[in-house]
Amino acid sequence: MNLWKTWKTAFDAWENNTAQMLDPIVRSARVLEPAGSALSAAMKLKSMTNRASAAWWSAIGLPTRRDQERALHKLNTLESRILDLEEQLEDANATQAVK
Repeated sequence: MNLWKTWKTAFDAWENNTAQMLDPIVRSARVLEPAGSALSAAMKLKSMTNRASAAWWSAIGLPTRRDQERALHKLNTLESRILDLEEQLEDANATQAVK
């Protein structure tokens, strides 16, 4: 048997035993409630830092990510409209050429 298969078999056995041992602990309310609270706190902190970052960029006169996304959306809309107008113009030219 090669080294990889031996290692993989041992790892799988260790993983199964560890999962069986830790599963009841990880699913308990004593672990889930504090973990949920920590995740909520981390998300609130991230939201606060995102708002502070956007305010800072705006304060120094640079566009925020949201501003850039809006501008990109408008550019994409304009490009789409230009392509539609070009197609209409080609169709009109084609019908003029046929007549």
